[in-house]
Amino acid sequence: MRHRIVIVLLLTLSLHFASASALHAATDVGVVRAMLKNGLKVIIVQNSLAPVVNTQLNYLVGANEDPPGFPGTAHAQEHMLFRGSTGLSANQLSAIIAALGGEFNADTQQSVTQYFSTVPADNLNIALRIEAIRMRGVLDSRRLWKLERGAIEQEVAQDLSNSEYRFYTKLLSELFHDTPYGHDALGTQASFDKMTGKMLKKFHHDWYGPNNAILVIAGNIDPEKTLKMAREVFEWIPERPTPPRPAVHLKPLKAATINLETDLHYGLAVLAYRLPGYESPDYAAGQILGDVLESKRGNLYALVPQGKALSIDVGTNAFSRAAFGYVAAAFPKGNDGALLISTMKDIIEDYLKNGFPVELVEAVKRLEIANEEFQKNSVEGLASLWSQALAVEGRNSPDEDIEAIRKVTVADVNRVARTYLVNNTAITAVLQPRPSGEPVPSTNIRGKETFASRRTRRLSLPAWASKLASLPASPLSTVNPVVTVLPNGLRLIVQPENVSGTISIYGKIKNNPSLQIPKGQEGVNEVLNSLFSYGTTTMDRLAFQKALDDSAARESAGTSFSLQVLTEHFDRGVELLSDNLLHPALSEDAFKVVQQETGGALSGLLQSPSYLSNRALITALYPKNDPALRQATPDTVAMLALTDVTNYYRKIFRPDMTTVVVIGQVTPHQAEAVIKKYFGNWEATGPKPETELPPVPPNKPSSAAVPDRSRVQTSVTLAETVGITRSYTDYYPLQVGLHVLSGAFYATRLYQDLRERTGLVYSVEALLDAGESRSIFEVLYACDQKNVAKARAIIERNLREMQTKLVTPEELLQAKTLLLRQTPLSESSVEDIAEKLLYLSLEDLPLDEPVRAMKRYREITASQVRAAFTKWVRPRDVVQISLGLNPK
Repeated sequence: MRHRIVIVLLLTLSLHFASASALHAATDVGVVRAMLKNGLKVIIVQNSLAPVVNTQLNYLVGANEDPPGFPGTAHAQEHMLFRGSTGLSANQLSAIIAALGGEFNADTQQSVTQYFSTVPADNLNIALRIEAIRMRGVLDSRRLWKLERGAIEQEVAQDLSNSEYRFYTKLLSELFHDTPYGHDALGTQASFDKMTGKMLKKFHHDWYGPNNAILVIAGNIDPEKTLKMAREVFEWIPERPTPPRPAVHLKPLKAATINLETDLHYGLAVLAYRLPGYESPDYAAGQILGDVLESKRGNLYALVPQGKALSIDVGTNAFSRAAFGYVAAAFPKGNDGALLISTMKDIIEDYLKNGFPVELVEAVKRLEIANEEFQKNSVEGLASLWSQALAVEGRNSPDEDIEAIRKVTVADVNRVARTYLVNNTAITAVLQPRPSGEPVPSTNIRGKETFASRRTRRLSLPAWASKLASLPASPLSTVNPVVTVLPNGLRLIVQPENVSGTISIYGKIKNNPSLQIPKGQEGVNEVLNSLFSYGTTTMDRLAFQKALDDSAARESAGTSFSLQVLTEHFDRGVELLSDNLLHPALSEDAFKVVQQETGGALSGLLQSPSYLSNRALITALYPKNDPALRQATPDTVAMLALTDVTNYYRKIFRPDMTTVVVIGQVTPHQAEAVIKKYFGNWEATGPKPETELPPVPPNKPSSAAVPDRSRVQTSVTLAETVGITRSYTDYYPLQVGLHVLSGAFYATRLYQDLRERTGLVYSVEALLDAGESRSIFEVLYACDQKNVAKARAIIERNLREMQTKLVTPEELLQAKTLLLRQTPLSESSVEDIAEKLLYLSLEDLPLDEPVRAMKRYREITASQVRAAFTKWVRPRDVVQISLGLNPK
């Protein structure tokens, strides 16, 4: 479960739907919408990317409707919907979620609570029945709330350990004090301690009626048949009246300053203003205003190449009656954040005086319009697009936003800017980085267990989910790429997809800075990657960005690179990408700026808690002088010359070490022709470099604690080196075992023992990071400091049980099912498909490895799982690194 820091709000919703008896197709191709007899609004959107479907049930209730004195009520009820309903116990729900692939989640926003699922398309009926049962009623018993309260309070501690989240809550309070917008959805420990199951049950009854919900279904489905299914599943639930919603009375904004310490390795200077909300006719102009301010051709971003800021981030967050926008400039530790705020205010004043350039306004409008097309490249993204437009913004279709954007003029943007960007009432903030103390040996790392485990046994499922009781057939993959190796060695992988009028490129140059950076030049790779944003030998920074904007293209360059472009601009987009990769400017002036910025960032990084905890981990895992322990410092960066950067570039950037994945509305022949046109003359010199680190011996057990005064919760990593690599056959039974331990919420051992039954943690994950030459086994969790040893003891006991006892038949079936479901679910977005193909290629694995793996998983036995854990996992040899307020 998740709750979003980016909050959206809706107080009133006015949608125009057909009644259930008068279904009509939307103007959007492949979209059907209807209102059922009980008031439930249903939107069905066809997308053929993969044999999956995403459902999003949006209840029009959120933090705004929290009862006075009980912040977090909506968030608590979101959690409790996973604790069981009449006719569907929590154990049954967890088992069904696992059997469907584990892709169920939820979040609570300011005005909406959303329940998500991504499941195989032929299991849609089961996903809908889950939501119908939970809509009809919820248990919310005193006992169940007591169990869940510990977990949700750990979520509170997790977010309060994030300095950016703490800043966000203070910013909301200053912008919208004494209104429902003045607090987010998370809640507080004090509120949860007072809350009762009876209160939550009433909240569900008041707000979870079908007439207060919008159901969005997107995927590879027949829209009209799906609507018939939705009627059968939901229409029997009676509508319920909803209470009146709290009024929002905005008060005049007053200037305020927020000063905070942060455990980030850089500081943040922030400038925030109110903007028009969803209800305002100026909402679209406000969004375009934010985009113009963020443009890399704008005067705010110019602070980066001028050496005055490490980065610039501009964002907006909208509610119904109001929104806010912010400019956040990162600066090196020790610099003056207040001076940076003053500089940003001067830039804003200049824009207000002289107006925004027409061409910038038109450029960001093109990008916004193209972005809607890009969102079709993800089944979940498409469903979210409709949920956002209808449930959050109160539109009738996402097209309404696009039409509003098309109508925005530069005069509109200037008028909104002069109305809202008032520096005298702006909220300003400076987050100053604070160094961490050095890691110290930790004590009392092993605790005692306080209960006996209860392992998953045979569970009776409802009749409508009974087909999930057996192992599913191996799903067919829809990914069938065409592979070509160009004469220069570049490997091209093409996957045609026709879900949108776009083409995407994802690429990577195989490299390893730990092995390839000359001694004494540590940091040269970071400097090089930062220089790609400074233009090419034929176009300076602004001209190159303008060329991208003219095509509404999104591009990034470096050893990892990408391009997203509309189909009609594919040729031009690849031309620009190749120019950036093959002919970067690498100018002396840009080098001096980037060198200074990189050194400044490193000075803060090396003292930051996150760096020190990771450094303590790898130092404990790897032998002395291992290449992975090499570290850039301000001194090594200061010693660099531009020739070092250019020499490193020539050494690393080679076509025979490069893989390019092209995916989208393109044929293999078209893609090959364009890639050859712009990358065919790229040449490599000399032998291929070695990029694989040497194997490492087993580590010795140790522990260390890194203090971080900004945290209220201790984050713990348990890790060890393991002798297995990705090519070993034991990789597969280990994966099955890991899916017995975690990966499916309450249905897996670690979640049952650490969250469901004890409330010690909010989340826990066991994973194996297997490479070609070395691998790491890890368990990650976070909890109150007093419970660190207790949680570790439970984890160690679970690992020992994996070695001494056979997993139950039910656990084995569940783990295999989870792994079998991963193939179709992982193909539900263009980016996921491309990244998977890229990973397989770079790891020298067959591109059909997911299909081959399914065959292996089907045959794995409980004895093989136990044998693999016995051979490779050493529970007593883990390294423990704790990061927290007073870790021990």
